[in-house]
Amino acid sequence: MLIEGLVTSLNLSGELNLAPMGPIVDESFSHLTLRPFQTSTTYQYLKQRPYGVFHITDDVLLIARAALHRLDVIPNTVAAHSIDGRVLQDCCRWYEFEIVECDDASERTRLEAKVVHCGRVRDFIGFHRARHAVLEATILATRLHLIPEADLRSQLKALASPVEKTAGPREREAFELVCHHVDEWYRAAAASASHQPEA
Repeated sequence: MLIEGLVTSLNLSGELNLAPMGPIVDESFSHLTLRPFQTSTTYQYLKQRPYGVFHITDDVLLIARAALHRLDVIPNTVAAHSIDGRVLQDCCRWYEFEIVECDDASERTRLEAKVVHCGRVRDFIGFHRARHAVLEATILATRLHLIPEADLRSQLKALASPVEKTAGPREREAFELVCHHVDEWYRAAAASASHQPEA
């Protein structure tokens, strides 16, 4: 199964990166398969230091900000238990991992990781339709160059319904952030197209 969450990683200089990622996990959570693009910071950091921490969180606003590169400051972290890494102080569960195999054959690298330690901060609050909607909207917002605008707007409109009905303040803020990002992207794309010289 594939679980959406957040990964922290460090480069050789000790700089911390936080990025959303949906690894494939086994039912025992003893193994993760990560598939970062080779252009991503996560890939570059994990190649330098083959250790990281995967976090399960119910904070969709944090996931949206990280996915859309609108995270001004990384939230507070503490030292990992078994690896040279960092754990988000506010998460539900975390899994420290070590990369044991790397397949760079395609643009999207396949990293096989062994979980070496796990921990719990707090309970997952439970199922929430608005949070699922925000996650889906965030994923759409990272694929604006791949999806026709009319299709994307239609999907966002459908996702707005469960947000309106079941969201709390953070879910509403996250959905507004995603919609603002989408609007900005299309405005920039239209402006760029209007400045292109005629053939």
